[in-house]
Amino acid sequence: MPKESGRKVVATNRKARHDYEILDTYEAGMVLMGTEVKSLREGRASLVDGFATFYNNELWLEAAYIPEYLNGSWTNHSARRRRKLLLHREQLEKILRKTSESGFTIVPLQLYFLDGRAKVEIAVARGKREYDKRHTLREKQDNREALRAMREKNRGA
Repeated sequence: MPKESGRKVVATNRKARHDYEILDTYEAGMVLMGTEVKSLREGRASLVDGFATFYNNELWLEAAYIPEYLNGSWTNHSARRRRKLLLHREQLEKILRKTSESGFTIVPLQLYFLDGRAKVEIAVARGKREYDKRHTLREKQDNREALRAMREKNRGA
């Protein structure tokens, strides 16, 4: 059987980009059980409520939802269990320094398979205020309208 290659996205946390200002992103491996991998390969997961925290100088992903594998037996996993994230020590120390400051948090952005291995993209982020969210939405809408106007102008010419 040929080895998987490329990137297959399983879940994306679109709400995180709306609610947080993304500062740094990191790619982390995950320690998973077999039934979790099988459930992910079926494309079933959610990162909406997920976040990452430090315990004993290790980074853990919490509240990420990977549903139980339907064909699993008594060895099935719990859906919202804590999962260990695998990063280099230097990266962990850098993230820990940044999040020890007030107002910073770690949010998962994307869950995917890279060459057959489950990875999660995490970000050090700062929460946006309500007016910041409205401002970014207004900017997106203005850019869309400008592109639409230019497209219409080019069609007419």
